[in-house]
Amino acid sequence: MPQIIFLPHEEVCPEGAVIDAEPGMTLCDVALANGIEIEHACEKSCACTTCHVYVREGAGSLAESSELEDDMLDKAWGLDPDSRLSCQARVGNEDLVIEIPRYTINMVSEHH
Repeated sequence: MPQIIFLPHEEVCPEGAVIDAEPGMTLCDVALANGIEIEHACEKSCACTTCHVYVREGAGSLAESSELEDDMLDKAWGLDPDSRLSCQARVGNEDLVIEIPRYTINMVSEHH
């Protein structure tokens, strides 16, 4: 079972986390199921970029992003080559290191 390593994030996951994940789950679902309240304003339908993450290690085990995901990522704050939408990226068979960006394009969060 692959491990998902979430790097520390000041607000969402201050101490970081190491989570065993079932292959096929989305990164967003893994985070939410383990108390990491990653934003997902569009309810995980690939219609926003609030669940944007950086896959710092293990990205080769993920399926390639779809054209729709790529189009949405173009709108993400802080886009870089490691960027993925966590609602679309599904866990493969390798460990992953995930960094949650400091900001999203969402100006209002339901949890603040």
